[in-house]
Amino acid sequence: MQHPCLRCGVCCKFFRVSFHWSEAEASLGGCVPPELTEKFDPHRLVMRGTNAAQPYCVALQGTVGEAAHCGIYPRRPSVCREVPPSWEFGASSPQCDKARLAHGLPLLTPADWVEPFDPAGPLTQIA
Repeated sequence: MQHPCLRCGVCCKFFRVSFHWSEAEASLGGCVPPELTEKFDPHRLVMRGTNAAQPYCVALQGTVGEAAHCGIYPRRPSVCREVPPSWEFGASSPQCDKARLAHGLPLLTPADWVEPFDPAGPLTQIA
């Protein structure tokens, strides 16, 4: 099963991604690439491209709604880590739902998290 977020990417094209500046400061343990950020206010940075009328995170790669992913996934800001996809953990996510609806994608459902049964898969009996 492919994670539904790898077909989506709309949160990266809908929200401003702002976070404390220390997350891009390696000497303080930050891991967000500073070259992908810009100053938002004295205490926060934003991912480049997200502080716009039509946000589009500079780290987003691929085609939104088909095959999209974060190019810095292991180094993404905490705010990105905190937005759960709807139903991944048994509940809907207002942020996920809002972004998907805004981009014309159907809402995720619990069925999106069930691996489909493959009759030709490893559980098939050999006669």
